[in-house]
Amino acid sequence: MTPAAAFTGLMGVAQYQAQGKIGKYNQAVNNRNAQVLEGQATQIEQKADFDIAQFQKDFKKMEGETTVALAKSGVELGTGTAYNIELSNAYEAKLQENLIRYNSEVAAANKMEEANFARIRGTMARNDAKMAQIGTVAQTGTSLMSMSGGFGSKSQGQFGSTANNSTFSNYS
Repeated sequence: MTPAAAFTGLMGVAQYQAQGKIGKYNQAVNNRNAQVLEGQATQIEQKADFDIAQFQKDFKKMEGETTVALAKSGVELGTGTAYNIELSNAYEAKLQENLIRYNSEVAAANKMEEANFARIRGTMARNDAKMAQIGTVAQTGTSLMSMSGGFGSKSQGQFGSTANNSTFSNYS
């Protein structure tokens, strides 16, 4: 093996290994990004629980203030307009809680989708690296073959093949 062929082979191996490491690294980065996004989805869901609890606290405070205001004005609580206000407020409160929950579920689902795409990008990066490795092996193999004369080459003298030439057949 010539020094050039040995160098080509060693460089091909080094490139192959580097491509594999790059692919694994890019996949690991994207998998880590996916984990971060999944953590954000969980935080969004937990924040929704906190927001609902905070809303319920604020709602009870507002409900108490409304009850006091109605009582001061002499309205009989639990009947007529007071009842309608109480019922309307309860309906709006439930609607607001559902809206908070819905928005958090949509945001969390979006984060999970981003996480899925990050994993897909990681898998694609790894597959790209594998394809590059295959290309490196093919290119290195082609280079080595061209240095050695290729497959099935026969040694020929400086005047070409003399196998079918009766004049030179005794000398080849």
